[in-house]
Amino acid sequence: MPCSDYDLLCREATTGILSQDSSECSSNIDSLSAAEDESLAGFIEEENNFVPGFEYLARFQSKSLDANAREESVAWILKVQEFYGFHPLTAYLSVNYMDRFLDSQRLPQTNGWPLQLLSVACLSLAAKMEEPLVPSLLDLQVEGAKYIFQPRSICRMELLVLGVLDWRLKSVTPLSFLGYFACKLDSTGTFNEFLISRATDIILSTIQDSGFLAYRPSCIAAAAILCSANETPNWSLTLVKPEHAESWCKGLRKEKIKGCYQLMQELMIDKNRSKPPKMLPDLRVTTRTRMRSNVSSLPSSSSSSSSFPFSYKRRKLDYSLWVDDDKGNSN
Repeated sequence: MPCSDYDLLCREATTGILSQDSSECSSNIDSLSAAEDESLAGFIEEENNFVPGFEYLARFQSKSLDANAREESVAWILKVQEFYGFHPLTAYLSVNYMDRFLDSQRLPQTNGWPLQLLSVACLSLAAKMEEPLVPSLLDLQVEGAKYIFQPRSICRMELLVLGVLDWRLKSVTPLSFLGYFACKLDSTGTFNEFLISRATDIILSTIQDSGFLAYRPSCIAAAAILCSANETPNWSLTLVKPEHAESWCKGLRKEKIKGCYQLMQELMIDKNRSKPPKMLPDLRVTTRTRMRSNVSSLPSSSSSSSSFPFSYKRRKLDYSLWVDDDKGNSN
């Protein structure tokens, strides 16, 4: 006898679920909340494995690393992210890979091209991690890149980066915490969408500043949510203070949150008073649909530089030999 649609349904008893009283439901919610808090606390402990050490920041402060060169590289990554409509996480991961690499490896000081090659490789790896559609390695080098690298050079640099990062690309970032912290600040969910969206913008707009290397992702996320709350219309500001964020999750420290929050506020005020973020003039915002059509019409990575559709004056360089040598010396 054939089965009816009803016969295919699960026949487990549902009376126990449907007849739960409000106290039982409340208890389940509380238990779930406690489990989430405990899981996030473990997440905060894990974040230390995906950030450069504090010695890295000290190298910028002592001028042994060029903070301006890092700012330019981050600015270029953000412009490409805007151009192709990549997810914000793609841009953040690109910078994270670059910082973690530079924390462990020294690049040759040669006209700035090694850092640009590293930036392209990190952006390519992040895009492969997060984006459903990734431009070719030649097409990725847009938005004012000074040099254009051969795909084989970028691929070898990618392998070098992967080795230095021990293939740990799924990093803990501030974006990982935004939804949870937004719910902690606004349990009704009324402003959550705005809080998360605005906090994401704040994080990306301040990522160029090396001062934020002093703070862990969870701290940056908490500070960004607080900053976005200050811009929310009709919001009661009585609980929008750094000291209150410490209670959102075990592992947060109010001193760190306060310092990060103040740095964010200062940068945002400076940018509002003066000019757009450094190295980010006239950003072109594209939708994901436009990105797909643009990428499908671009030439493949095997095409020559003369057929490249963007009118940027760049030098076509092949630094595969240097990448091979550096890879051999990285162990």
